[in-house]
Amino acid sequence: MNALNAFFFSIYPYICLVVFFLGSLLRFDRDQYTWKSDSSQLLRAGQLRWGSNLFHAGILFLFFGHTVGMLTPHFVYEPFMSAGAKQVLAMVSGGIFGVLGFIGVSLLLHRRLADSRIRATSRTRDIVLLWLLWAQFALGLATIPFSAAHLDGSMMLVLAEWAQRIVTFRPGTAELMTDVGWVFKAHMVLGMTIFLVFPFTRLVHVWSGFASVAYLWRPYQIVRSRRLGAQGGR
Repeated sequence: MNALNAFFFSIYPYICLVVFFLGSLLRFDRDQYTWKSDSSQLLRAGQLRWGSNLFHAGILFLFFGHTVGMLTPHFVYEPFMSAGAKQVLAMVSGGIFGVLGFIGVSLLLHRRLADSRIRATSRTRDIVLLWLLWAQFALGLATIPFSAAHLDGSMMLVLAEWAQRIVTFRPGTAELMTDVGWVFKAHMVLGMTIFLVFPFTRLVHVWSGFASVAYLWRPYQIVRSRRLGAQGGR
């Protein structure tokens, strides 16, 4: 168990991050025609609309919430918010958006499995990805009762310290996770695994979503009509 703990919480994170960044770069460089979400919106559009909107609302909030919550040092928010208050805030907001995301991914999974036409055009990796996301939402919601047993914020501080040591390449990460509950460990390992498979799935279109922010600063384009007889400036 100590060997597994050492691997998953001191080595595995870096494997996942290297594959995540290099794999995404290589796919964009070598296989740009697959850089899309492969929409099937012509089939069961209503269920897709509900499922997609709920899923994206949930996962985007949770992604940024986890990123800010785990990578912000305790001394930054300590003057105006205790660790316990931060944990309660995370449990409530994470629970609400976790439920939204779980309902959304459940609708998407049901739609892909129940409709024979959609399933016939689905890749195996699409279905596997939905199952991984479904399990991740379920595990995330399962951590809430366990977090309620540590309302002083002690567990949250341990998990945040682990994440901050990982991104700053500090030692002692595995030791921090030794006494952490299994549901937190499972949630974190599965989350890292999603980063590992990210470059090989339709999730790569997330990069394009972030890159679209650049359009806010892009200069205007001058468009001239090619219609015969069109006059300049019209």
